Amino acid sequence: MTIQFFGAARTVTGSKHLVTTDSGTRILLDCGLFQGIHTEELNQQFGFNPADVDYMVLSHAHIDHTGLIPKLVKEGFSGPIYTTASTIDLCEVMLMDSARIQEHDLERVNRQRNQRGQPEINALYTEADAQQALDQMRPVSYGKSFKITDDVTGLLTDAGHLLGSAAVSLTIKEKGETKQLFFSGDIGRPDDNILRRPDTFPQADYIICESTYGDRLHEPEPDMKAHLLRIVNQTCVENRGKLIIPAFAVDRTQELIYALDQLSSEGKLPVLPVYIDSPMSVKATAVMRDHEEDFNPEILAYIKKDGDAFNFPNLHYISEVVDSKAINDRPEPCVIISSSGMAEAGRIKHHIKNNIENPSTTILLVGYASPSSLAGALKRGDKEVRIFGERYPVNAQVEVMESFSAHGDYREMLEFLSCQNPARVRSMFLVHGDLDRQLVWREKLEAAGFSNIQIPEIKEKVVL
Repeated sequence: MTIQFFGAARTVTGSKHLVTTDSGTRILLDCGLFQGIHTEELNQQFGFNPADVDYMVLSHAHIDHTGLIPKLVKEGFSGPIYTTASTIDLCEVMLMDSARIQEHDLERVNRQRNQRGQPEINALYTEADAQQALDQMRPVSYGKSFKITDDVTGLLTDAGHLLGSAAVSLTIKEKGETKQLFFSGDIGRPDDNILRRPDTFPQADYIICESTYGDRLHEPEPDMKAHLLRIVNQTCVENRGKLIIPAFAVDRTQELIYALDQLSSEGKLPVLPVYIDSPMSVKATAVMRDHEEDFNPEILAYIKKDGDAFNFPNLHYISEVVDSKAINDRPEPCVIISSSGMAEAGRIKHHIKNNIENPSTTILLVGYASPSSLAGALKRGDKEVRIFGERYPVNAQVEVMESFSAHGDYREMLEFLSCQNPARVRSMFLVHGDLDRQLVWREKLEAAGFSNIQIPEIKEKVVL
C-alpha cells in the first residue's frame, strides 16, 4: 500500500491524499482547493489521473477539503464519495457557491495574468460539475462501518471541527495482513459552542494527522461573549464605526450569531443592525438548523428555552447583491459578518476594500488565516494590502479573537490522539500545516511517545 500527498503537504490548504492498495484500488482522502495568493496554477493539475481513482472519502465540507471535487468529476472520476449526511447538505451550498465565484472572478484573474505575461486559465468547473459531484456523494453515519471493497472498510467518527466533520479510519486487508489507516481530517476543539467534542477512534497502525496549530496553545478566553461585546461597543458605540468580520460561512458565522443572540437575550447588545451578508451563510444557517443532531447539549438546551439560536432583533440575513451594496451607502454603525473567512473571495473583500482606510472601522479576525491570504496579511499587521489588484493602506483597527478557532491547539490535538497507544503506531504523517509549525508539532508528538513521524512534501509517495 502507498500514500501519495497531493495537497496540504507543508501547507495548509488543498487537502488531497491518494491511498493505493497492493491490489490497485485507489482511494482519495479529500479533494480540496488550494487557497491564497497565486494558487491558480496549483489548482489546474491534480498530479494524478482522476479517472484512475476508484473511491473517495471526504472528511468535511470546507473548500480547502472539497473545492476540487467537481473538477475531479469533470475529469473522469465516477466513483462514490463517502461522507456524512450533514457534509453532503453543506457541500450543496458550498460547492455551488464555489462554482459561481470562480466563474465570476475568472475575468479579473485572467486580466491580472495577462499583465504578468502569463497564459489565461479556464474555469476549474461549472455548477453542472458541482451538481454531478453531489450526485456521487453517499451518506454514512458516525460510528458505523461501511464497505468500500471486499478488502477495505471505512469508519467515520465525529471530529468536532465543523457540522458533519469526520475523521476517517480505513481497515485494509492485504496479503493476509490487516492494516489500520487513520486520517484525522481537521481536529476540532473539545469546548466548541455549537458542536459536540471530537470522538475517540480505533487503534491505528498509520496516522495522517493535521498540524494547523501544532506549535501553539489558544489563549484562554474566560468570557468570549464579553470580549466580543467590548469590540462591538468600542467600534460601533464609541467610534461610531463599522465592525467587519470575515468568517467562514459554516460554523464560524453561526457561532458568532449564537454569541450575539445570547448577548441580545441578556439585554447587553447595543441596538444596531447586524448583517449576515453572504448567500452561502444564509443557506448554511438553514442547514445547521436541520442538523441539530450534531449539536452539543448546551446549545440544545438554549434552543429549547430561546426557540432559535440564530435569530434576534435587528439581525438581517442578506442574499441579494443590491442589498449588499446598500450596506456601504449607510453611514450608521453596524456589524457586518461575511465570508470567506480568509477574505480571499466573496462580498467580504468589497466590505474590507470600502472601509479599510477608515480609522473608525474595526476588522475582527476570528479564525485561521493562511499567511498568503488577505486575512493573513491583516493578522500579520501589514500596513498595506492588495485587494482586487490594487494596494490600500490599513488605517482600520485590526482585532483577533482566537477563541473562535475551529482547530485544536497542540494540547487539544494531543488529547484527541490520547485514545491511541503510541507504541502500536508504526508511522505518522503530518499534513495540513506550515512547515515551521509541523516541526514543533513533531517534537510535541515525540515527547508523547509517537515515533517515525514524517512531514511529506507535495507529491511525495510513501510505501507502507
